[in-house]
Amino acid sequence: MGSRVLSLRVDGELLERIQRHAAKRGMSVQDYVVRTLIREDFDERFKSSVDETEKLEGWELLRIECT
Repeated sequence: MGSRVLSLRVDGELLERIQRHAAKRGMSVQDYVVRTLIREDFDERFKSSVDETEKLEGWELLRIECT
C-alpha cells in the first residue's frame, strides 16, 4: 500500500504534547499520530461490531422465548 500526505495545522501546545507522548514511546510524531488514528478507528469499528452483536443476541433471546 502506498503512502499519501496528510497535512495538519495544530496549535503549538498540542504539538508539544504530541511530541512528548511520542517520545515516551520512542516513536516519531508521524508514527504516533498514525498509530493513534488506527487505534481509534479499530476501537470505533469494534464497538460498532459489539453493538450489532448485542442486537442480534437480543433478537435471538426474543425468538427463543416466543417458541
